[in-house]
Amino acid sequence: MPLRITLRQLEYFVAVCDLGSIALAAQKLNVSSPSISTAIAQLEAEFGLKLFVRRHARGLSLSQAGALFRTAAQETLEKAYALGDLANDISGKVRGPLRVGCLLTFAQIVLPRLRRSFVDQYPEVDFHQFERDQSELFELLRAAQVDVVLTYDLNIPSEFSFVPLIDLPPFALFPEDHPLADRDSLSPEELVDYPMVLLDLPMSAEYFLSFFSAAGLTPVIAERTRDMAVMRSLVANGFGYSVANIRPLSDYSPDGSRLRFVPLTGPVRALRLGLLMTEGAEHSRTISAFLAHARDHITPDTRARVVAPAAGQDSTKDSQ
Repeated sequence: MPLRITLRQLEYFVAVCDLGSIALAAQKLNVSSPSISTAIAQLEAEFGLKLFVRRHARGLSLSQAGALFRTAAQETLEKAYALGDLANDISGKVRGPLRVGCLLTFAQIVLPRLRRSFVDQYPEVDFHQFERDQSELFELLRAAQVDVVLTYDLNIPSEFSFVPLIDLPPFALFPEDHPLADRDSLSPEELVDYPMVLLDLPMSAEYFLSFFSAAGLTPVIAERTRDMAVMRSLVANGFGYSVANIRPLSDYSPDGSRLRFVPLTGPVRALRLGLLMTEGAEHSRTISAFLAHARDHITPDTRARVVAPAAGQDSTKDSQ
């Protein structure tokens, strides 16, 4: 008797495995929770397996059988994606699924616009995006849960290929009344005695702190946060300066307070924004089309929109 399952059911199952929640998977895939619950129930009925242990307080956990099934489901999906790539090559079309990971520190600024222009050009592509920190993006790529990643050149493992796009030099963020807010540029030595709000994400934090350690300095870390928006509001309300490489399109924090931006000088390196993938991934017609699209749309003009202007320059007008 043939199996009565679909690739969509397997996609829903894998999404719940990755996120640990039907509600989160539904939100990520833009479908209803009952649709995902039904798909999982159908899989369990078809194979006679209990795939999840349901815990009311902690959501869903994979059963032992579910963990084995998850591996096989992912392998099946990968083979299906490979068939899609083959069909694209034969037909000469760009279509099918494309899963793009993006570093969460700049996803809101760069990815939606890039996605919009790409799917407008290639409407047959089924685009899915995933925002994660750097180490999580590496794991998604290793597990073949994303096809390509938009990120910085921070601690890139040798097993991956990195295609550089633009360089983003670092800058300091200040509240409007900070004594350093009107400077044309600053060195780590001039910052070190002031309280700092550290964007405390894996690898990013080490990068920001390296500005100081390279000069034999230790910053005064007054607060840590993993959220860019929270960081900007803490800075704007006087809890310390911070350091970043990509800026919002407004000079105001999320709570409406004014920010100032000053370029950094000295032993600091720019971060290179680019595309990360496994070796040979660019041979896929869909991935190759996305690479070309990103090269065309993430350019020095993009850099002008996402790095800090000179101190005292008001970018609010440009961002409206």
